[in-house]
Amino acid sequence: MLKEKLKRWELAALLALCVFFCWGTWASDTQQDLAAGLVRLHVIARSDSDADQAEKLAVRDRVLAILSPALAGCESRDEAVNIILSCQEEIEAVAGDVTMTLDTEHYPTRDYGSFSLPAGEYLSLRVILGDGQGRNWWCVVFPPLCTEALAEPVEDAFAVLPEDQAGLITQEGPGYVLRFRLLEWWDAVAEWLGRTGGN
Repeated sequence: MLKEKLKRWELAALLALCVFFCWGTWASDTQQDLAAGLVRLHVIARSDSDADQAEKLAVRDRVLAILSPALAGCESRDEAVNIILSCQEEIEAVAGDVTMTLDTEHYPTRDYGSFSLPAGEYLSLRVILGDGQGRNWWCVVFPPLCTEALAEPVEDAFAVLPEDQAGLITQEGPGYVLRFRLLEWWDAVAEWLGRTGGN
């Protein structure tokens, strides 16, 4: 009898593990599809001093003032990337000792109020002040979803994304939060498996 119970428990655990891996693969693919249409903005301060944090916000505002009109009417991430790169010199001139990079970066789950983004890898415009040792500020520069830059409803800004992706990140409720948290756990498991496999 004990042997039979153990087999049932093992079968249930195996089934749960299969469901988790299937869901994790789907969620990871969904996040990657979503990320393929976005460019995030990451402004990093020199330090956590009040003066450097104030400078970070001022630089953020100047960068958005450059990019918001430049990206208006932009319909794809590739187009946005070309425009951002063409603005690099102007962006790096917004303050002394500023470096701009455009590369993939890992972000945690983030709630922006009117929409949320799951954890994962995103193309990121990083604007680094000095050595970049201070607290940072994030938003989405394409589509134009930085609060300071919004001149149109969020739904209009997301019109460049497929409907299912826009719905995924703009709908509210505990179900969406749970999905994003599960995706974070999936990322952690995948990272652990990658490290274990490499050893």
